[in-house]
This record gives sequence, structure tokens and C-alpha cells, in this order.
Amino acid sequence: MQTPPVLEVSGLGKEYRLYPSARSRLKALITGRSHHQSHWALNDVSFSLQRGQCLGVIGDNGAGKSSLLKLMAGTMQPTTGHMARTGRVTAILELGAGFHPDFTGRDNLYFGGSLIGIDAHTMRGLEDSIIAFSELGPAIDRPVKTYSSGMAVRLAFALVTAIEPDLLIIDEALAVGDQHFQKKCVERIDAFRRNGCTILFCSHSLYHVRQLCDVALWLDGGRQRAFGDTEGVLASYEAHVRAQDPAHAPSAADAAVLHAPAHTPRTAGQPLQGQAGLVSVQVEHLDTAESPPVLQSQDLVVTVVAQAPEGECPSIGIMLEQAHGVGITSVTTHNDGVQPQPLGNGLWRARLHCPDLPLHTGEYVLSVYLFDSQGLVVYEEWMRCALFKHRHPLSMPGLVRLPHHWD
Repeated sequence: MQTPPVLEVSGLGKEYRLYPSARSRLKALITGRSHHQSHWALNDVSFSLQRGQCLGVIGDNGAGKSSLLKLMAGTMQPTTGHMARTGRVTAILELGAGFHPDFTGRDNLYFGGSLIGIDAHTMRGLEDSIIAFSELGPAIDRPVKTYSSGMAVRLAFALVTAIEPDLLIIDEALAVGDQHFQKKCVERIDAFRRNGCTILFCSHSLYHVRQLCDVALWLDGGRQRAFGDTEGVLASYEAHVRAQDPAHAPSAADAAVLHAPAHTPRTAGQPLQGQAGLVSVQVEHLDTAESPPVLQSQDLVVTVVAQAPEGECPSIGIMLEQAHGVGITSVTTHNDGVQPQPLGNGLWRARLHCPDLPLHTGEYVLSVYLFDSQGLVVYEEWMRCALFKHRHPLSMPGLVRLPHHWD
């Protein structure tokens, strides 16, 4: 017997009525005759989630993602359709928005907790663990109006995730605080997922959608374009993005600069002020006399140097794309079960060697990523930081020459 879904949505829609003036709105209220334009933030969205599933909601800006999450959280009511939720629901939307600025952080735990269904007795048992997770220390007894925005957000995240929910709704909440605290947040969310919590996750980070979600929903102009297996939906969305931005590929004029200003290689050993980050990316065997630089070998060798937080061995990832944005492959050290080489002073080096590169003649581009040891947190990414041309001895159509034989 199949268990009922934790979340079921059918024909959901949200309409906003746009009036030319406040007087027009008042006239409509009095007379019952309305002259307005309709804007549908969502229209005819349907899906269901079972216990333990994680749904990634993707789409362009203005697609209706945040509206959908607010409807799921109950902070807005739908115009059409219906939804059914089971169990405890926790929403991470506008963190810290419900705190009273004149109350201390400790007082706000009880005040904010009452708003999300945590009574005072339960809060007394959770108080110490929430404060410890937020890392506020003595500041917990200061008024919230003296907090930085990062401190308030840390306290809010610790509060709303203090009790594991049946349904967790997250809107771009993986960029909370500094790198250290972001890692803690992602690890807590991942622990919820592994414990069977159902998650509705909205993010512009397709990497995190791939890592955390087993199904995806693509919204476009308030309508449901695709729902299903994560990889299939993301492939359709990425093709849409490429079609919308034909200038996505770097031009030959840009090829002489392998590192954009934000990607300027740092001097080996140069500190990053306690932050994790990429230091340099080097592609070997490049002839830079041509534009774009030409790979003078049939082997692709890329050396990456990065700095990690003290005591942590990071993961390094490299993605290879055709210059016009068609993905070819991506690899990470944590997925391959290898560790970068320690260089001292928090620096690490990884060297990727792809022998006998099976690419046909064309222009290709590399992106490089620095992750935490588990590959959950993206510390830094250098997108499309190295462009090169590869020449295959045989001139054939297509992208890759697969290993093969003829019978």
C-alpha cells in the first residue's frame, strides 16, 4: 500500500490584480466592478512529493519560484487549485524577518519560536543547542537591533531548523553567513534529507540542485515547463539558457586572458585572509601565440592550486565544455576518491591528466570549482576561466571520438 504524499499540489495558481490607481482599486471594492489587469505569478502547477524526496525548483528570475514556495509555506493563499501538506512544515524564506529588534536574541528565540509552533517548554530544552549552532556567544543577550545582518540570519537559521520537520521549504538559503557557517547549514539540510525529510528547494545553484535533489521542477513565466528526474529537467533548462544567450561563449578576443580579473592567479602562499579560495589554474602545453591558445598535445593536463580552511582537505572540480556552452564532462576529487596534495600553509594542489583527449577539433573552455571535503559547499568557482583550441589529427563532425572497434 502506497503511503500518501507529504505534499500534493494540483492546478495551483496565483493571480495579482493590477489597478491603474488607488482610486480604481477603491472603486472596484465599492461597486464590485473591476477594471484591472491580471498578472499570474503561477498558473496550473501540479506535482506531488513522497516522504524523503527532495525537489529542486529552477527557472529564470520572475518565473514564479518564490511565489510557489510562499504558497507552500502558507504565507500566501492560492487563487486557483489546491494543495495538501502532511506533518510539520518549516520554511526558510526571509530569515530574521520576524525578529523584534528591541528584544534580545534569547528573547527572540521564544518570540520567534512561538510563531513557528515551538512552545516555551520545548524552547527551554532547545535553547542551548540553538545558541551553540548560531555561534553568537554572549551576543545572544544583546538586542537584535545591534546585530549585523549575518548574526541575525545565523540565529534565525538555527531557530527554524532546531526541530527536524516533515517538510522543509528553502528559498536560496544556502548563502547564510561566512563560508564556515554556510558549510554547517548545508550539512544540517543534508542530514535532514538523509533522515527522510521531504525538501522543497529553490536555488540558482544548479550544482546544489544536482547534489541534493532527486526530482526537479522547471517554472517559466509562472507555468510548469517540466517536472521529473533531476538530470532530465536540468538538461532541458540548460538548453533553454543557452538558446536565450547565444553570446555565452567567450570570443577569440577574450582568449588571450585566461583569467578574468576575479580569476587573477594569486602568488603561491599569498593568504586569502582566512577564506577558502582558488589560487591559480594552469593548462599545460598551450601555445599562447595563437588566439585562442592551441593545445599542443593530445593530452589535457590542468593544475589547480587552492587554499582551504585550516585542518580541512578540500575537493577540487573541473568542468569541460564546448565553447558554446555544451557540457562534455565534469570531474571532482571527492567523487574519484582522491585527495589534493598538501603544499603547506593551507594550500593544496590537484593535477588532472586526461590522456589521448578524445575531442574533435574545436574550441573548449574549462571551469574550476573549490568544494569542502564532501562536495556539499562551493567555496569558490572560476567560471569559464580557460579557453583553448584542440586540433584532432582527423577532421570529423561531432564533439568526441568515442573508443570503438569494428567487427
